[in-house]
Amino acid sequence: MAVMTDTAAPRGAAPQPAADAAPQAVAEQVTGRAPVPAELADGPFLRACRRESVSHTPVWFMRQAGRSLPEYRKVREGIGMLDSCRRADLVTEITLQPIRRHGVDAAIFFSDIVVPLIAVGVGLDIVAGVGPVVDEPFRTEADLERLRPLEPDDVPYVTEAVGALVGELGPIPLIGFAGAPFTLASYLVEGGPSRTHARTKALMYGNPGLWNALCGRLAGISSAFLQVQVAAGASAVQLFDSWAGALSEADYRRYVQPHSARVLADLAPTGVPKIHFGVGTAELLGAMGEAGADVVGVDWRTPLAAASARIGRDRAVQGNLDPAVLLSEPSVVAEHVERVLADGASAPGHIFNLGHGVLPETDPDVLTRVVELVHERSARPA
Repeated sequence: MAVMTDTAAPRGAAPQPAADAAPQAVAEQVTGRAPVPAELADGPFLRACRRESVSHTPVWFMRQAGRSLPEYRKVREGIGMLDSCRRADLVTEITLQPIRRHGVDAAIFFSDIVVPLIAVGVGLDIVAGVGPVVDEPFRTEADLERLRPLEPDDVPYVTEAVGALVGELGPIPLIGFAGAPFTLASYLVEGGPSRTHARTKALMYGNPGLWNALCGRLAGISSAFLQVQVAAGASAVQLFDSWAGALSEADYRRYVQPHSARVLADLAPTGVPKIHFGVGTAELLGAMGEAGADVVGVDWRTPLAAASARIGRDRAVQGNLDPAVLLSEPSVVAEHVERVLADGASAPGHIFNLGHGVLPETDPDVLTRVVELVHERSARPA
């Protein structure tokens, strides 16, 4: 087991995470992957990620594969969430469902941010109506010993599912998926979802050495999980930091950004575009881009033009229709779609998405119509 070298870092010092052997080994495999086929590389999604001209604004939705789809509910009958994420056949089918129904420009690998934690032996479950619940929360240095590096053999179902998906998707790119160190650490420290993240912040402020060691190990796990997906054929990745919006910019830069930067840096040799997304991160957008993202996801609270100005012209933006708008009348939905497209046009690259995930009560036909609207209203002359 790798030992983090920053456990004895001075109070408040910037972390110096040691590179785990497992992510380095996976990275060597990934850098030798076959080049992305031209039909993928020249598609609108990957071109937008690279801030290149596109035939139309590409669109996909966070949680596009999920409870809003009747076919998803049917295929998951009697099967728990974690079991669904660890069965390659189900992962493949669920990931493909929104492609068939909506005609989106990218697929997102169906998984959950806690899957790699379970794969390395952390005891937790996803409780219906609650979310991830940890058997024994992480609070002390002794708890670090429960976090070993992730090996590719820990997640064979991921490699199998990604391989199957790449074969089925053809010219549609697959986006790899992982949780960022801060959000994973919050679940582990709190023992489950939290509105205040009080225990997490107390550890972060009160014992930065332990905090950096914990996040360093989590960065290695997230990095390895993403690299497994890229090695198997994913064409882009998205790093989710769901709870980063609970932090000030100063605290984000001091305690969180270095660990997210490590994950994104580990993916840099692969050449795949890297998307970084968080909720309530208006004041953090610039710092999140600086962590190494090619595309920064923006929630619905910040207009894309303002977000792009904070992020800079060297990065594309993704977003940011309010998911609740999809519950409105068609004319209202169309008005908001056009507003997001107009706002996104000021950025050097724009991927249309929601400002967070699809709500379970969303009518799937509305999502399909949004895709059609985005494609129609953003079409460029040949």
